[in-house]
Amino acid sequence: MQFQVSNLIPVLPELFVLGLACAVLLTDLFVTDRQRILPYGLAQVGLVVAAVLTLWVAGPERQVVLDGSYVRDPMSDVLKLAIFVVTFAVFVYAKDYLRQRELFKGDFYALGLFAMLGMMVVVSANSLLAIYLGLELLALCLYALVAFDRDSPLASEAAMKYYVLGALASGMLLYGMSMVYGATGALDFPSVARAVADPGDQRLVLVFGLVFLVIGIAFKFGAVPFHMWVPDVYQGAPTATTVFLGSVPKLAAFALAMRLLVDGMGALHADWQGMLVILAVLSMAIGNLVAIAQANIKRMLAYSTISHVGFLLLGLLAGTGDGYTAAMFYAIVYALMATGAFGIVMLLSRAGFEAESLADYKGLGQRSPWFAGMMLLLMFSMAGVPPTAGFFAKLFVLQAVVAVDMVWLAVAAVAFSIIGAFYYLRIVKLMYFDEPESQEPLQAGWDTRALLSLNGLAMLYFGVFPAGLLAACNFAVG
Repeated sequence: MQFQVSNLIPVLPELFVLGLACAVLLTDLFVTDRQRILPYGLAQVGLVVAAVLTLWVAGPERQVVLDGSYVRDPMSDVLKLAIFVVTFAVFVYAKDYLRQRELFKGDFYALGLFAMLGMMVVVSANSLLAIYLGLELLALCLYALVAFDRDSPLASEAAMKYYVLGALASGMLLYGMSMVYGATGALDFPSVARAVADPGDQRLVLVFGLVFLVIGIAFKFGAVPFHMWVPDVYQGAPTATTVFLGSVPKLAAFALAMRLLVDGMGALHADWQGMLVILAVLSMAIGNLVAIAQANIKRMLAYSTISHVGFLLLGLLAGTGDGYTAAMFYAIVYALMATGAFGIVMLLSRAGFEAESLADYKGLGQRSPWFAGMMLLLMFSMAGVPPTAGFFAKLFVLQAVVAVDMVWLAVAAVAFSIIGAFYYLRIVKLMYFDEPESQEPLQAGWDTRALLSLNGLAMLYFGVFPAGLLAACNFAVG
């Protein structure tokens, strides 16, 4: 096999992000504390360039290169663009937060870019080996980001929990991959799919391996009963890390499920559908019920994440084009919602004070009517109140489930969604109907304020005009 430079054109975004992350890391070595804005600015400009490169190599056709281990298709293009947008917002929100705590270093942005590179590899993986390498790159960077505040015992404890449980999940995922490889003799998904379509006497081995694959996917999503790490890590990590951890990796997790289950194990849909039904119901039930009892907003949003994962899994288990489109729409909308919600948490925080208690949001409508309005839009969207984007995200998923005659599952999802509305509306009640406990002004730069405003208004825009994003997701899924 002869190597051709033209095969690298579809991989240009990944190659550029790799160079960008190294450049940010090296730049940080040669700047003073007053010049830390340079690595940050380089990372942000690089994200814009990476998005342009992705658009340049994009197209409706499917390209497979690097000996069948990498695929560039519409789904990878759309997901990468979403990853760039959300990561850009995360970096902006984190800037002031890190500065106030003397953590504003290029290491944070370099680790974020390397983690993003891992997500890009997962999104474009066309083989079991490539998807595992991307996941490990992502996981190693997230472990370091969770422990980024070295003086915080809570962050160190959270990082250790995440590391131990993450290693266990990675081992299970790798074990499942090894069983699939042993039964099919192939690593690339098209070859695996052909072997799975006619399994013969290897069916039992494939189903057994599928169980471990689903466990790995469930851990990356944070689905019940593999959710143990989510609340502790969300609370213990610096909020600048939590906003990254709670938003962007969900896009990569969606791609992981699509590549492994749909592209590779699609012929076993009846088997993995039953597994996802259990994960979805448990996630929606436990996520919504336990969130009601939380007094810490980061833990509340962690359990909220678990409940949203249950909804996202509904679209996947439907096993139809409409279901996959709805799940992708949900993943992108949720990433934007989570980014904005944690962005508001950082906006209310300041040096020496973390706005983690629900009581810290009392009277926000008096202190800052505009950003209370943005938080209201974000909470309404998470609760699924029309006309926000979250309402249509849930509606599309429910339609996909009803279309495959699983009406009981849609009814259960609606019931749990109504229960979940309580803790979102509780935030709104605290902001508008309680007296503020503090009159401290909000400390944030114009860029953070502008992007948070855009983030909140996007929930209304995609609720009133969901067709554009839905069409992009439909095109991506194909």
